[in-house]
Amino acid sequence: MPLAVTLIRSHELSDVVQYAYAATAPAEARLIFLAGACPLNRDGSTAGVGDYPAQARKAMENLRIALMAAGAQLDDVVSTRVLVASSKQSDLVDVWDVVRAAFGAHDAPSTLMGVTVLGYTDQLVEIEAVAAVID
Repeated sequence: MPLAVTLIRSHELSDVVQYAYAATAPAEARLIFLAGACPLNRDGSTAGVGDYPAQARKAMENLRIALMAAGAQLDDVVSTRVLVASSKQSDLVDVWDVVRAAFGAHDAPSTLMGVTVLGYTDQLVEIEAVAAVID
């Protein structure tokens, strides 16, 4: 399956940020809009209670599973939104480090934000994504 996503960088923007600032997909690509991947185990319990990196790892695992079910993989992701239930920048950075490592060289545009609360008991992390594939 050929990759549909093209990552775009600009030398006019800060090079401190470790991801592309934009991405495109051709008109013939099938877009996949994923619900927020949560750090939930199959039985519905929250994984890694109190542990931001552990929850980020579980959310990324669940994101991969959802992508596979839709016929996609991490390299097909056009953009992400990473939600962290914390007002501490260090917690956001801890989560970002896990997410960034999981994507490897495919540094898709992303928004990282702290929020006050997420939907499940003890949930600290949620990761939304949009992907594009050419079937």
